Amino acid sequence: MNAGTTHDSHSETDAALVADTDWAEARRLLYDMVSTPSVSGDEEDAAEVLKAFFEAHDREVWIDEVGNVRAPADDSVLLTSHIDTVPGEVPVKVEDGVLWGRGSVDATGPLCSMAAAAVETGVSFVGVVGEETSSRGAWHLVEDREAPDAVINGEPSGWDGVTLGYRGFLSGTYVSTSELGHSSRPEDNAIQSAVAWWSRVADFFDEEYDGVFDTVTTKPVNFDGGPTEDGLAVEATVDVQFRVPPRLTIDDVREVAEGELTRGSVHWNKPIPPVMMSPRTEVARAFRVAIRGIGGTKPRLLRKTGTSDMNIFAGTWDCPMATYGPGNSDLDHAPDERLELTEFDNSIDVLVEVCKTLAED
Repeated sequence: MNAGTTHDSHSETDAALVADTDWAEARRLLYDMVSTPSVSGDEEDAAEVLKAFFEAHDREVWIDEVGNVRAPADDSVLLTSHIDTVPGEVPVKVEDGVLWGRGSVDATGPLCSMAAAAVETGVSFVGVVGEETSSRGAWHLVEDREAPDAVINGEPSGWDGVTLGYRGFLSGTYVSTSELGHSSRPEDNAIQSAVAWWSRVADFFDEEYDGVFDTVTTKPVNFDGGPTEDGLAVEATVDVQFRVPPRLTIDDVREVAEGELTRGSVHWNKPIPPVMMSPRTEVARAFRVAIRGIGGTKPRLLRKTGTSDMNIFAGTWDCPMATYGPGNSDLDHAPDERLELTEFDNSIDVLVEVCKTLAED
């Protein structure tokens, strides 16, 4: 796939995409994908663009029942990233070697670098859907196929960094009901009970740890309360979210939240467990060697305070894994989201070397 795939257009954009790079075709894929809207739930057009790329390289590829683009091959490595983006229009342009556009960082850049590396090395690839919402693509994948020998998940880490840990995610809805009474009565109503419950839970997790990664972040994201339609009761609901560090389990956090109940109940959504991979796995070692091999003096080992599809893969598949991809994660979802094309090229070089190393092991 290397070197020299060009297009008839002589536009400045085409010139920037093909100039001084072995990965001109990958850059074109990146530009086309960023130019194709792919907000969660509406990934079909982008999935077709990605599928066509693999077809052009005579790879087996199909779009499965949930919308994932699947190109199975050598399962010594599974490269996977997400097709979907968050909403928000960022005008697509190439300027001074930088591609601007929604998804260029999160995570179309990582996705396209992995597509290029999969074609170059013959390893397995999946572009999943719905990561920004329910992770429906990742959940379907772990239920529908066996574990590969290793997983590399695609999210921005910078070309010289690799992410080994993410906090988990737990969400739910607290519901409480009380009899409607005069406001002069001393008993707490359902709204007061909801406020008191959440205050106790937040206070419990208000602990000092060395950095955000090791703390439990507690967030109420929606609060609703008042008289019921029949005028006989007061009802309160609170939608809550927890980010769970690897030092704890989802059950630890759930037990605390339920233990602070004096009225009402909590209805939990499907959780995503935390993950922390060892820096001594063959995947992490392969990344350190590859990054140094193309000029990275000190590969960065990262822990992220959010959650990714790697959490889901690690919770089901017993194999080494890491998350990697070009881009500055500070630009995730930002109105000025952009990616340097030389960093995109570097990330493909790193991925190719990592896949070759793991395929030989």
